[in-house]
Amino acid sequence: IKRRNHLGHYPHSSLSAPNRKSKTSTKNFLNQTNLRALQMGTEDNTFPQGAEEPHRRHHAVEAPEPQPFLKSLQYSVKETLFPDDPFRQFKNQTTSRQVVLGLKYFLPILEWAPRYNFKLFKSDLIAGITIASLAIPQGISYAKLANLPPILGLYSSFVPPLVYAVLGSSKDLAVGTVAVGSLLTGAMLSKEVDAEKDPKLYLHLAFTATFFAGVLEASLGIFRLGFIVDFLSHATIVGFMGGAATVVSLQQLKGIFGLKHFTEATDVISVMRSVFSQTHQWRWESGVLGCCFLFFLLSTRYFSTKKPKFFWVAAMAPLTSVILGSLLVYFTHAERHGVQVIGDLKKGLNPLSVSDLVFTSPYMSTALKTGLITGIIALAEGIAVGRSFAMFKNYNIDGNKEMIAFGMMNIVGSFTSCYLTTGPFSRSAVNFNAGCKTAVSNIVMAIAVMFTLLFLTPFFYYTPLVVLSSIIMVAMLGLIDYQAAIHLWKVDKFDFLVCMSAYFGVVFGSVEIGLVVAVVISIARLLLFVSRPRTAVKGNIPNTMIYRNTDQYPYSRIVPGLLILEIDAPIYFANAGYLRERITRWIDEEEDRIKASGGNSLQYVILDMSAVGNIDTSGISMMEEIKKIMDRRELKLVLANPKGEVVKKLTRSKFIDDNLGKEWMFLTVGEAVEACSFMLHTSKTEPASKEEPWNNV
Repeated sequence: IKRRNHLGHYPHSSLSAPNRKSKTSTKNFLNQTNLRALQMGTEDNTFPQGAEEPHRRHHAVEAPEPQPFLKSLQYSVKETLFPDDPFRQFKNQTTSRQVVLGLKYFLPILEWAPRYNFKLFKSDLIAGITIASLAIPQGISYAKLANLPPILGLYSSFVPPLVYAVLGSSKDLAVGTVAVGSLLTGAMLSKEVDAEKDPKLYLHLAFTATFFAGVLEASLGIFRLGFIVDFLSHATIVGFMGGAATVVSLQQLKGIFGLKHFTEATDVISVMRSVFSQTHQWRWESGVLGCCFLFFLLSTRYFSTKKPKFFWVAAMAPLTSVILGSLLVYFTHAERHGVQVIGDLKKGLNPLSVSDLVFTSPYMSTALKTGLITGIIALAEGIAVGRSFAMFKNYNIDGNKEMIAFGMMNIVGSFTSCYLTTGPFSRSAVNFNAGCKTAVSNIVMAIAVMFTLLFLTPFFYYTPLVVLSSIIMVAMLGLIDYQAAIHLWKVDKFDFLVCMSAYFGVVFGSVEIGLVVAVVISIARLLLFVSRPRTAVKGNIPNTMIYRNTDQYPYSRIVPGLLILEIDAPIYFANAGYLRERITRWIDEEEDRIKASGGNSLQYVILDMSAVGNIDTSGISMMEEIKKIMDRRELKLVLANPKGEVVKKLTRSKFIDDNLGKEWMFLTVGEAVEACSFMLHTSKTEPASKEEPWNNV
């Protein structure tokens, strides 16, 4: 649109001057002007200071082509459940090739096994033997933590790793039992059944809980519902793991001091009361032995931390402690002087336990609840560990495949006398540092454990429990990630609050309370983000056509007569009321600022919809209310960069045709400002008569 010449004509334009006596013709003229500006650009020179006059074509905002309902539903399901598009590899393939690809997808071992060679095997062999030296003592220790027979720790380090080697997609994950899962299992099952009074029922419930955990994990993977695990945020896991590690460490004082009777509660107050109320039963022999092994394990860990090349020193330390402790007890007969030992371990491979699963009341509900909670925790830990090490080696793991793998190894494990297993961080870190190349390291570890079950279990008879307690305490120190907590404090105070809530909930309440508190706070934060989205005023960056948040860029300039607001979230029923009140408040504040400064009156409110990906019916109602509020205040509502889904719904609801007008939607904030600035300039150069107030059009 060319600037009007001194004769009042519009050269190079088909528009005629407005009829000043007709309000309707004036409004139509302005709408035509806006549309023409949208299509051709404008040469008006009243733009934000420093901005160049635009000479480019403006494009109209268009609604996406309507799609059939079934096609839209198919797209939504695909985006929700299949964001990685696993079916892409099957396109344009023959039937036989699709079968092969399908087998490789569900059995990842078929993907890398044909390329396996002796060079890779040498690395995996060293890594497998190294993690086996850690898995054997840890397995025995964690089984005791779950109030289960120690032999189950070895069983659980034999069958599940073999299953994972076939189904798992991680090259570095070392499968086995974990302290937190063992603690949860023991704490939850002990509320219903006493492991000492009825060990057989307790054992069967542990198998059943493992079965339910496996079913849950496999189901999440098969139905691609892994996003449920994402509700356990990083801050939640850090606090929960730290609290559980603190509780587990304090519980090991029972073994360190050789106490026979101990509380079943897991909170720190009950544990410390139980420890210090039995000072007359402390065994100094056990205490001295425990302190010596704690010093040895901590020293080797510190040495390996300072000298990463000697990682194997810390990895071999637990097995070395078991051997030294067993020899010391054997030659000194310390078991006769208050030092408790493991005793007999059953020789042989895993017996079948399918018939031992409990599916009858009243205990089935306990096993189900235990399985669901421990399954979620194990899944979150295992996937997080696997992704962490995959990032170091620049490869990706499929979260849904991992869920299926974890689920199947726990289901098979429940049939073969195993309890809950996942990918523990400490064991996986040793596997990674030992130079593993594939999941064969898990197979090597399983073979080493099998050899131990067949021939070496009698040698663990004299292993002192105090050594196992020392091993657990040192392993738990790695789960108390105080550096992560400090990082959370520096970056996000709310995440730090979530972390500390989980930590203190576990330490002073129980494992379940800590988990529930952390999840509730995380969901509350999520709801807060959804219901209270951020809004901000945008200004022009000098010498550009860029508009940014005035708080982030203080040197940005407010465009006279215009209020540019950005909305940073989809508009739903949960935040519609808040946005209505907040937008109204922004308008009030801008008008107060204009009155105080004596600037140009506010004429246009531009809503930057760039971050509004969707809108529901409540949001549309809110937009209609905003439009009415602005009409009462004689302001004009303008939309900038509305997304396709938003335009589609606003069009179907008749909001655009009956309320807003298509001419008041623009692709960018810059184009909206250009058009509104032109309108302001026009209203200034052609003052309205008393009968026809131009600014009110």
